[in-house]
Amino acid sequence: MFVSCPGLTYTIPMNNNRPKNLLDVRGLLCPLPVLKARKALAALASGEVLELHATDPMSAIDVPHFCIEQGHSLLTQDRHNETFIYRIARA
Repeated sequence: MFVSCPGLTYTIPMNNNRPKNLLDVRGLLCPLPVLKARKALAALASGEVLELHATDPMSAIDVPHFCIEQGHSLLTQDRHNETFIYRIARA
């Protein structure tokens, strides 16, 4: 189930492997994916997971660097076709 807000889509998890929060920033270029991820993570409690979908190739560098700088845990970093998929646990 999807509930849409500008720039952020919340999903109801179907199982424990899916994050509750999905941020789709496909089509946006640097620095917007990281800036929107920062805002979305700020709204989460510590330990909650954000799944970020991006198409900007620079996100492969920017997102891990952002996580290190902010103390968040980058749980997974995958690529499916042109979409980079990150799972980030809030610090």
